[in-house]
Amino acid sequence: MKRCIMHLDMDAFFASVEQLDHPEWKGKPVIVGGSGDRSVVCAASYEARKFGVHSAMPIVQARKLCPNGIYADISRGRYVEISRKVMSVLYSYSPVIEQASIDEAFIDATGAGHLFGSPLEMAQGMKQKIFDTVGLTCSIGIAPVKFLAKIASDYNKPNGLFAIYEEDVSTFLQELPVRKIPGVGKKFVEKLDELGVSTCGHVLEYSLEFWERRFGKSGIALWERANGIDERAVETSIEAKSESAETTLHKDTLDKVLLKKWLMRHADRVGQNQRKHGLKGRTITLKVKYSDFQSLTRSKTLPDPTNTTDVIYQVAADLLDAIDLVKPVRLIGLGLSNYNNTGLEQLNMLDHMQHRCTGVVRATKKQQQIDEALDAVRNKFGNKVICRGSLFGFTDE
Repeated sequence: MKRCIMHLDMDAFFASVEQLDHPEWKGKPVIVGGSGDRSVVCAASYEARKFGVHSAMPIVQARKLCPNGIYADISRGRYVEISRKVMSVLYSYSPVIEQASIDEAFIDATGAGHLFGSPLEMAQGMKQKIFDTVGLTCSIGIAPVKFLAKIASDYNKPNGLFAIYEEDVSTFLQELPVRKIPGVGKKFVEKLDELGVSTCGHVLEYSLEFWERRFGKSGIALWERANGIDERAVETSIEAKSESAETTLHKDTLDKVLLKKWLMRHADRVGQNQRKHGLKGRTITLKVKYSDFQSLTRSKTLPDPTNTTDVIYQVAADLLDAIDLVKPVRLIGLGLSNYNNTGLEQLNMLDHMQHRCTGVVRATKKQQQIDEALDAVRNKFGNKVICRGSLFGFTDE
């Protein structure tokens, strides 16, 4: 049975949701990300993209390109609500769904022809059902493997549908630019340019041994993609690898007391979400971005995994204390990674003394009880009804 993989990508998702909720914005350039001078574009409607606006662009630059655009704040809860409805539609077609992000997913449609017709007919049915359910359009790519399905979904956008059949893979790849292959970044493309390699056809002019010798695992992966090889299956469950939170400040600052307030807020958010999903990590990473956009990170790995807010905060605060801030800070954040969720942890009866003697931070029973109490209240009444004492009166301003 021939493999059939589909990749669904919602069209300008955040901006499209805003236009859906504000019909008067339909057909107008909508930029999502906020209106503040220090905000960054999260999404731009197709009308805004005509002006050169794109995601990750500073709002200040977007305003210069599109001064008459509509600048909307992020409605995270609304996007999640719509995303869940879209994924529910996909599950009505196949039980093998891999949600790659809030607005895209892979679908294994192998063998579904006897239920929904040809792959094109199945994809058309999905697109129509999604539009009927949430009022938004999407684009779908169809191919025998995942990376080609993702490439195909970008063709004919918005509201596109494009299929690459197995017998056409070699011809399609011959002229495909290597920069179109997912995972081939800007720096890799620059190195390939030096070799005169710009298409998958050019890649095949060299042997697998050449690519492995030149670029190692990345070279092998490039050669495989140029040959249409991608053995990855559609995974119904993707294990989380990390979680982070960060904030661009309203004003650059050298005030470590203020920066630590933000670290506590981020630790509170990350810790709460980790506990909700039963996850724990061993590595805490501090991220600082200076006013000139230079970034630095510092990490510490603990002997035991944790999801305790105070532990996450204390490690990040210690990392911040060890930094000599040479310039004002514009962004502060932290992350938790290096998960170990086997449920096996080292027992320690002398946490406080060990922290004093070795600097190792471990959660106390009292800290865990505080987390449990806060989580219970927030789960019942919402996150805004209660906060930690150290954050009392603290605002985003």
